[in-house]
Amino acid sequence: MEQTLTVGEISRLAGVTIRALHHYDAIGLVVPTERTEAGYRLYGDREVARLQEVLFFRELGFGLDEIKEIVERPEYDRTSALARQRELLEAKGERLLRMIDAVDAAVDAERRGIRMNKEEMLEVFGDFDPAEYVEEVRKRWGGTEAFAESNRRVARYTKQDWERLGAEAAAINEAFIALMDGGTPADSPEAMDAAERHRAHITKWFYECSLEIHEGLGRMYVDDSRFTENIDKATPGLARYMSEAIRATARR
Repeated sequence: MEQTLTVGEISRLAGVTIRALHHYDAIGLVVPTERTEAGYRLYGDREVARLQEVLFFRELGFGLDEIKEIVERPEYDRTSALARQRELLEAKGERLLRMIDAVDAAVDAERRGIRMNKEEMLEVFGDFDPAEYVEEVRKRWGGTEAFAESNRRVARYTKQDWERLGAEAAAINEAFIALMDGGTPADSPEAMDAAERHRAHITKWFYECSLEIHEGLGRMYVDDSRFTENIDKATPGLARYMSEAIRATARR
């Protein structure tokens, strides 16, 4: 008899949120083998293999509609697709290694006071140009002590500092996602505790983040589509959930 996995088990094993798995089911991309009498999703070997393919395609930057169109083609062959995915992942890995070298060079240049030219900036950031947002940042916060303090702090950070900062931020995001996927309201004590961790993280690494400033950031997460899109890359709806938790914390 084929062994099946529950949606929770496959979520943990694959590192995919339960919300994402539910969405894959809804659009017919990865449909469970069966459901229990209680309505719980169960996944067999074939569905696990399909999820693996989907995750490979997602890592390569394919959208869900594109993936569904590809895997449903009559001529689609899993072996050939995996071989092609491996080639693309190798190419991506080489690009990431080049980007790491470029970032290290950029950090070294900043420490020595050497400004990067446009070509060097693009080598590090690809299509995203941080200079595009400099004037907006200065307009919003350029005259504040928080802006000056953040600049002073980050100028001293080493590669190890940035790695620790990133790990802490990722852990906070995961806490928000777990609460959201579990159906915990954004104004619950647990969600507000996560929001406090978020505020403390900003204070630790960038500037003194008051409740008022924090609430303003939360509004920006949903008012500015660029922030919303970036945050929601982790899971759809995360930006709004964080914003509501931050707002509830500020008014607690």
